[in-house]
Amino acid sequence: MEKTLRGVGVSHGVAIGQVRHMGTAVLEPATVQIPTEDAPREQARAKAAVDAVAADLIARGNLAGGEAQAVLEAQALMAQDPELMADVERRIAVGSSAERGVYDAFAAYRALLAAAGEYLAGRVADLDDVRNRIVARLMGVPMPGLPDSDEPYVLLARDLAPADTALLDPTLVLGFVTEEGGPTSHSAILARAMGVPAVVALPGATEIAEGVVVAVDGSSGEVLIGPSQAHQDELRQLAAERKAALAASSGPGRTSDGHLVPLLANVGGPADVAAALAAGAEGVGLFRTEFLFLDDSKRAPSEAAQVEAYRRVLEAFPEGRVVVRVLDAGADKPLDFLTPADEPNPALGVRGLRTLLEHPEVLHTQLRALATAAQGLPVHLEVMAPMVADRADAKAFAQACREAGLRAKFGAMVEIPSAALRARAILEEVEFLSLGTNDLAQYTFAADRQVGALARLQDPWQPALLDLVAAAASAAQAAGKSCGVCGEAAADPLLACVLIGLGVTSLSMGAASIPYVRASLGTFTLAQCRRAAEAARAADSAEEARLAAQQVLSGE
Repeated sequence: MEKTLRGVGVSHGVAIGQVRHMGTAVLEPATVQIPTEDAPREQARAKAAVDAVAADLIARGNLAGGEAQAVLEAQALMAQDPELMADVERRIAVGSSAERGVYDAFAAYRALLAAAGEYLAGRVADLDDVRNRIVARLMGVPMPGLPDSDEPYVLLARDLAPADTALLDPTLVLGFVTEEGGPTSHSAILARAMGVPAVVALPGATEIAEGVVVAVDGSSGEVLIGPSQAHQDELRQLAAERKAALAASSGPGRTSDGHLVPLLANVGGPADVAAALAAGAEGVGLFRTEFLFLDDSKRAPSEAAQVEAYRRVLEAFPEGRVVVRVLDAGADKPLDFLTPADEPNPALGVRGLRTLLEHPEVLHTQLRALATAAQGLPVHLEVMAPMVADRADAKAFAQACREAGLRAKFGAMVEIPSAALRARAILEEVEFLSLGTNDLAQYTFAADRQVGALARLQDPWQPALLDLVAAAASAAQAAGKSCGVCGEAAADPLLACVLIGLGVTSLSMGAASIPYVRASLGTFTLAQCRRAAEAARAADSAEEARLAAQQVLSGE
């Protein structure tokens, strides 16, 4: 008998296949008391295992490339965290084995973060994965990882760490479903980048039996258990029709009545450019420069290294628009040379532009590098600051850009409710706005963007979030300036139409989502988008907003 479960769809497409479960390592080693004289040997074992796991993560990142590489390099830094290693050595010194010392040190760190309410607690899957890999190596058991299968399958897991998601083989892994995670987790972002259908935050996902056939809709978030052959054929037909519609859609983004909507790509560095070009991106709407800095958390990359990386991206879009976000350090992207290690809540502390204004030399070096990289190129360079809170922030950033001799448009990201509510004042200092809907939702609803249990409050269809988008877009329109969306909300084909109806002027997303959004926009007029936006804002919940917009756009 067919049964339908609903989670959060985070990567478009439909996958139909048998279930395979993610393999796990033995998580908790036995508690044994080792002789004092054996402590140095055990400490050496622990250090060797940590270094081996870090090297493996870096190797996986080099193989995956793009955003995945930066994510895995950040995980490698987590594995070798000096404070964690010091705790491991202390525990071994008083009698713990290497594996038990690692297990207990990670457990203590995990509990400390959760109790403090730190933003980094949202990276639980990353932290647990590093621990499991180290302990597995020490115990000589198989690493946690993908199941061994010669036939394509749908992968089920409690959560997926970036190390596993980054190396998914799309010819074998048709799609994946996780019980935990959220729409803006690392794994969700990587799934979208690879174009693998995915659903997260699905209660009971791991209870689905091995070998059962499921149908996963990465757009709607629905997982159908045991679909009949007739239903499978119907879903495959719908998927084929959708694919044909995508193939037929090309050219600039526009509504059916010709209203132009530039469709841009989110990139993490030069490795992501090829996919953006293949998808027909009209430029870059979010160049996340922090991935360049995460290569070494101890020091900033040299100005010359930055120039080289920036120019490779700028050269790929001659005559196009490239929007660069200056370094967004802090919270889940800590850097030893910039961010304090003892903040009780980094998500509400010194991060983004606040960090750069406390370290002006880092900001000025980056701005000079961007100015040098753009010299002689016809590209339309725009540079924006993350985590702008008010007009004073915007003014300080614009002044820094001028002092660096940057010939580009200066903009501000709207990720804090105060910036949306006071957008008119901010626009007195900068030339454009870009809405980061992931963080904007987090701060609007006081809901950590990495916690799957709070996925309801991270839903970009929440009417309160749409109200803030409308406020920022209205202010930009009144000032005659642009207001784009570069958060994950832009990747939802239906929501993209609503965003345009709210007054947003451009959309930026992972490359794999561009064809879906282009096809969706081309189906509706601007007037229809505006009516759908009005209907969504009039609703009282995300689900009601989505349904209301669907009814308007379907003519019901």
